[in-house]
Amino acid sequence: MDWLQALILGIIQGLTEYLPVSSSGHLTIASTLFGIEGDDNLTFNIVVHVATVLSTLVILWKEVAWLFKGLFNKTMNDEKRYWLNIIVSMIPVGIVGVFFKDYVESIFGAGLGIVGFCLLITAALLTFSYYYKPSHTHDIKLKDAFIIGLAQAVAVLPGVSRSGSTIATGLMLGNRKEDMAQFSFLMVIPPILGEALLDGMKIVKSSAEGSSDISLMALIVGFLAAFLSGCLACKWMISIVKRGKLVYFGIYCAIVGLAAIAYSLGWLDWLRPIIVDI
Repeated sequence: MDWLQALILGIIQGLTEYLPVSSSGHLTIASTLFGIEGDDNLTFNIVVHVATVLSTLVILWKEVAWLFKGLFNKTMNDEKRYWLNIIVSMIPVGIVGVFFKDYVESIFGAGLGIVGFCLLITAALLTFSYYYKPSHTHDIKLKDAFIIGLAQAVAVLPGVSRSGSTIATGLMLGNRKEDMAQFSFLMVIPPILGEALLDGMKIVKSSAEGSSDISLMALIVGFLAAFLSGCLACKWMISIVKRGKLVYFGIYCAIVGLAAIAYSLGWLDWLRPIIVDI
């Protein structure tokens, strides 16, 4: 992986982590087109995911400070209830991570056909949530947090958008738009950091065995690109959710999903020489 590929992949990760179009799906597509796989891909993915977590902390620093400030009060308060919702939302993805991690990782190598199909699922979910109007809205409850967590667990599949699935699920449950974008971005921080820690152990092992040769420059460029583009996308996405325009991303996911399926079937082989030259 050279620095230009790292720049492109970092920007893709930063933008698609928050926009409801699946960062894992787009990274899988781009990595496949660039011919990047194995330990280099794993190392890079961890670095750019940590970068987007940091961008969340920067953009939502007031909300994060509010959560930690209220955590140390002796009485039950809104901050502790919010923490409880986040913890409950982590249960499904935690189960998947502990018991099905190897199976999920094998899906990432199953080809772009799977990614395309999952992007179509994302498109359908975003479109349905746009037209479905709940009878009333309310604060996020523990039951809602668990169901939203189930959506996050499904989103470990490459092509199912984490932000798209969690926000759309929350909206269909009757949660307010202004609450869902913030909750969706904050609830993912612990799982991403936990996964990065586990995968980081793999990197240390592979480095000791000399099986990864990605350059430091590529990692730095990718990190900065993911962080800066993540800051922009996080702020933009909150505004988009408040306006309720997720259907346009559904259309985009449908187009990209169909293109990924077509590429996996060999219908777009004429693109390969052009991409390789990049």
